[in-house]
Amino acid sequence: MNDEYQGRLTREGIRIHQDADFAGMRKAGHLAAQILDEIAQHVVPGQTTGELDRLIEEMVNAADAKSATIGYKGYRHASCISLNHVVCHGIPGDKKLKDGDILNIDVTVIVDGWFGDTSRMYVAGTLSRKAERLIQVTHDSLLKGIEMVKPGNTFGDIGHAIQAYVEGHRMSVVRDFCGHGLGRVFHAPPNVLHYGRPGTGPVLEEGMFFTIEPMVNLGRPETKVLADDWTAVTRDKSLSAQFEHSVGVTADGCEIFTLSPAGRFHPTYG
Repeated sequence: MNDEYQGRLTREGIRIHQDADFAGMRKAGHLAAQILDEIAQHVVPGQTTGELDRLIEEMVNAADAKSATIGYKGYRHASCISLNHVVCHGIPGDKKLKDGDILNIDVTVIVDGWFGDTSRMYVAGTLSRKAERLIQVTHDSLLKGIEMVKPGNTFGDIGHAIQAYVEGHRMSVVRDFCGHGLGRVFHAPPNVLHYGRPGTGPVLEEGMFFTIEPMVNLGRPETKVLADDWTAVTRDKSLSAQFEHSVGVTADGCEIFTLSPAGRFHPTYG
């Protein structure tokens, strides 16, 4: 699909998109966010993560879109659902949600060739105080990173803003996973680190599309991948949370493609 692009590449291989490309990303991002809005009512104690994934796949198909994750490197599900100490890439299955469980649901859809990628946190039943604090810091750290997205800033500015905020609340940023470029491809340059030094890394330019998706642990930042080759967990079994938006750099800031249509991006919206 790369030959369909009209925009140029930077020396780091980052695609610079044209104005018309923003419309495609809006449609894809809107659908992904809408699906995460609609799944919220089904996140209740006793529900299985497999049933949540089945409902998500139904929503994708009903919208005449495609799931980007089904078939991706052998993955068979329309979502990743990461529960409690699972950092990312949790595989949906027969596990039933318990009261107080927190979970990240990550969905990527393809609409007219454009990829919309977003994730957010949910809670089954009653939210504990420590989980609430973790979720709030993670959510706010994403917004701190997004505030840095404008032409002339660097990707290091984004990572530093996230890291400084998280560590200021005595939590840790996961180093083993990062955000990524996207557009008419699922993953592309650059790697968007959620830690770093101000003024380092590629300079942001109008027309760049990428995700910012900080993973934050209550304990230490180290992770390990389980034998299924997908599920990443905290090594110290501490709780982990993540929020993700897809954004595009504009002339004076950025556009968030994956805003919640119903205002449900944060799990305590009600």
